[in-house]
Amino acid sequence: MHPRLQMNTGRRRFLIGAGALAASAAMPNVLFAHAATSSRLVVMILRGALDGLAAVPPHGDPDYAGLHRELAIGAPGTADGALALNGTFGLHPSLVYLHERFAAGELIVFHAVASPYRDRSHFDGQNVLENGLVKPIGSADGWLNRALAALPASGRAADRAVAISQNVPLILRGEATVMSKSPQATPDVDEDLLARLADLYSKDDWFSARLSEAVQTDRMMDGAGDSANAQRPARSGYPDRVTAVARMAANLMRSDGGPEIAVIEASGWDTHANQGGAKGILSTRLGGLDRALKSLADELGPLWPQTAVLIVTEFGRTAAVNGTRGTDHGTGGCAFLVGGAVRGGQVIADWPSLSRSALLDNRDLKPTLDLRSVFKAVLDEHMHVDANTLAKRVFPDSSGARPLQGLIRA
Repeated sequence: MHPRLQMNTGRRRFLIGAGALAASAAMPNVLFAHAATSSRLVVMILRGALDGLAAVPPHGDPDYAGLHRELAIGAPGTADGALALNGTFGLHPSLVYLHERFAAGELIVFHAVASPYRDRSHFDGQNVLENGLVKPIGSADGWLNRALAALPASGRAADRAVAISQNVPLILRGEATVMSKSPQATPDVDEDLLARLADLYSKDDWFSARLSEAVQTDRMMDGAGDSANAQRPARSGYPDRVTAVARMAANLMRSDGGPEIAVIEASGWDTHANQGGAKGILSTRLGGLDRALKSLADELGPLWPQTAVLIVTEFGRTAAVNGTRGTDHGTGGCAFLVGGAVRGGQVIADWPSLSRSALLDNRDLKPTLDLRSVFKAVLDEHMHVDANTLAKRVFPDSSGARPLQGLIRA
């Protein structure tokens, strides 16, 4: 057992098998063949800091509802309640497909996780998430690019990874050559500028809330829930834009000699104002993410049994609601690993509780698991990067983040 996941006083680890439920869960609407090809890895970065306490509500924690108030997701079985994972955790009701994958044994949910970063700046947090180090500066390359050089030979073309992005993100920058494919839709609003403004105003609650409210209102007006816009091409503000990007990634990976690794970015998770609970802005975003993951699985088709999809964000959000019915930059959050290659049906959480005395800095969910422990496990078990390379080259200075075990099917 991983030392960070040992049971101790006041904490519980939940590792729940869902094998008995697998037979009742419908597989994606495609016929999957076990093709004799190598492993596939998709990394999806949710930029803006997803509220892990909403995406994976700890409905069994007695302090959750009082802190998250109107944003809290109710217990399974209640109106608009969570989709049950176990007696303590559930999924947001918009994550229907992910819940099906959990029941089918293809989803692992991680909670109370974070990178080593603790200062709550979007750009610095994303840098640490992507460079695999303990500080936002000090490396011009990303951990996934460093891992590319250590992949076992496959006889494929030089470009074994693709970024579906306007620019190659840090996680894929480095010496190894990668492809970059820009999504067809051109954003009307510069997401990079919006993120920089959010960082600039991050310590001013009033300005943070006003900026977030304006951006989210614009995105909602751009088509979320508007049937009149259903047939319009996707723009950057649409919740379903990520679906088109996911399909693009899947089609490239399925092509002859296509890449084995893809990185997808989805922005819009900075919910300082009017976040909503079971319904609202965040619910719409989560629904778009859920549909994108289903489309990815459907389009990958025969490659799905060999695929793992890692979904991460730069940090979590505050445990308590702020004054504008949203949440501010936090620390501990959630992550997901889904795919046909995943040994799922598990919730992995060394849960610190949400009691006031357990909160980090009296405001955030305290992280108890380093995301690099997840990254190392996926690269080791799924992509077959050796442990020595992971420790010394891919994630230097990470001796405290020992890789988890048993995340990928043998």
